[in-house]
Amino acid sequence: MQTKKQSFIESASNTAVGFLVSYASTFLIFPVMGFNSSGTQNLIITIYFTLVSILRGYVIRRYFNKKI
Repeated sequence: MQTKKQSFIESASNTAVGFLVSYASTFLIFPVMGFNSSGTQNLIITIYFTLVSILRGYVIRRYFNKKI
């Protein structure tokens, strides 16, 4: 079983790696789809979707914690 500190480190690491993968992916997928965007625009889009993902994960986790 993980300690709270270990759970936080895992969660933060997962989010950081996901952020980097998503940011790098924007440079690949946007041109393929015909979108022209700058690095700054890609960063803003990545930050937005990262925040949405964190919120989604939190809501789902709280829902299942309440149900069980």
